[in-house]
Amino acid sequence: MIRITELRLPISHAPEALEEAILKRLDLSAQDLITFDIFKRSYDARKNVSLSFIYTIDLSVKNEEALLKQFANDIHIRPSPDTSYHFVGQAPESITSGKALRPVVIGFGPCGIFTALLLAQMGFKPIVLERGKKVRERTQDTWGLWRKNILNPESNVQFGEGGAGTFSDGKLYSQIKDPKFYGRKVIHEFIKAGAPAEIRYVAKPHIGTFRLVGVVEKMRQEIIELGGEIRFSQKVIGFDIHDQQITGVKIEGQEDLPASHVVLALGHSARDTFVALHQAGVFMEAKPFSVGFRIEHPQSLIDKARLGPHAGNALIGAADYKLVHHAKNGRSVYSFCMCPGGTVVAATSEPNRVVTNGMSQYSRNERNANAGIVVGITPDDYPGGPLAGIEFQRAIESKAFELGGGTYEAPGQLVGDFLANTPSTEFGTVLPSYKPGVHLTDLAQSLPAYAIEAIREAIPAFEKQIKGFSMKDAVLTGVETRTSSPLRITRGPNFQSLNIKGLYPAGEGAGYAGGILSAGVDGIKVAEALALDYLAK
Repeated sequence: MIRITELRLPISHAPEALEEAILKRLDLSAQDLITFDIFKRSYDARKNVSLSFIYTIDLSVKNEEALLKQFANDIHIRPSPDTSYHFVGQAPESITSGKALRPVVIGFGPCGIFTALLLAQMGFKPIVLERGKKVRERTQDTWGLWRKNILNPESNVQFGEGGAGTFSDGKLYSQIKDPKFYGRKVIHEFIKAGAPAEIRYVAKPHIGTFRLVGVVEKMRQEIIELGGEIRFSQKVIGFDIHDQQITGVKIEGQEDLPASHVVLALGHSARDTFVALHQAGVFMEAKPFSVGFRIEHPQSLIDKARLGPHAGNALIGAADYKLVHHAKNGRSVYSFCMCPGGTVVAATSEPNRVVTNGMSQYSRNERNANAGIVVGITPDDYPGGPLAGIEFQRAIESKAFELGGGTYEAPGQLVGDFLANTPSTEFGTVLPSYKPGVHLTDLAQSLPAYAIEAIREAIPAFEKQIKGFSMKDAVLTGVETRTSSPLRITRGPNFQSLNIKGLYPAGEGAGYAGGILSAGVDGIKVAEALALDYLAK
């Protein structure tokens, strides 16, 4: 296979124009081109250039060796890397015959799904324990909070099939290093389960919440068909550990489940499970994370600022942004989980606390753009051991519940008032999307003073990059606290806990991922490590 990079075409080109451009670029006749596939497609929407797609193409041709030799000095024509996935092995007879304990995966978010899927595809018949419900039942419970102010602590945005990623933008891009192309395996499995085929090649792929529901269900069904089990409403409350080896899992209302290999795909909000692990003596440490607000602007403002004359082009879609500012007080402020044409959603998992997150559907056609504007903090800000970050988060979330009126409404403030240090009393042209609702107040009371100071400095600085970002009527909604796990369940090169054999910390909750794609990739890595450990015995 041969790869061509930087192949440019007008964004409105006809379908047949791509093949014509390939033939022209390689000086080939049509009969010499066997097949071609789009590996990646991005776009160039700079204001002073013609709007164009930029393609990376993998293709097969006759006399491939001669063609590569002909273009040996052309950096944009090279052999294609092998991006196919290769399993590390198949389950031993002891597993398939039932003589050995099957692996257990705790959590069925993106990391748990891919850990279980890979293990099932290798014949390991994993047992998955998920504290929440199936994704459609969970969706109804989540709407219960959004529409009726009723929280189910075990079935919400954080807990249940699909994990927190189900109620998000469904973003499938990441900045992780991926030399083995595990990300392609993640994308392949999503497409196989019904995701749009274009996520394989667009520069910033996303699925959207409602489409993710069906995709997750199909992936669950494949795991079951391959011999795995998914057990819902199974809350893990403790661990059996003997001689530094995991021997079983304690489940609320159930008998202990014997296990020699357990994957902790918990997600970043499984606070009670973190406590149980700490009490069991599992090594963990505090890590940095971020806190802040959600900010909402008209999506049309972001489109105009980012795309200029190309704003509104359906082939490009809603514009996004990524912003960073280093404040004078030493804090970094940055945009997080930007959701074009989306909504701000209630994401708490604990009673009497308010947490926000962002969500988009596949169409990204809601009126507002939203993103987290968050401030980096470190364990120095919350001393007290590995669980101290949880209490730091809880204090902020409880204060937000109080400022919101004690009804799961979120505290909010107009950007102009926030910058002027004046409480807001009425909305302007931007209406917030958060449900159950937004209660206007003074957000300066909701975060530590250093965070408020840094955000007040950052918003005018972001205005220099996106005209209109500091518009007075833009809305800030508090609080965003679940940007990542506040701790790391540290693991060694074999992907096992530093001090407990057979225990595999994985994904966001363990501090090893951030987002759907990276969590899925980490799940694959952990599944491989676990399989190799079985095969070595």
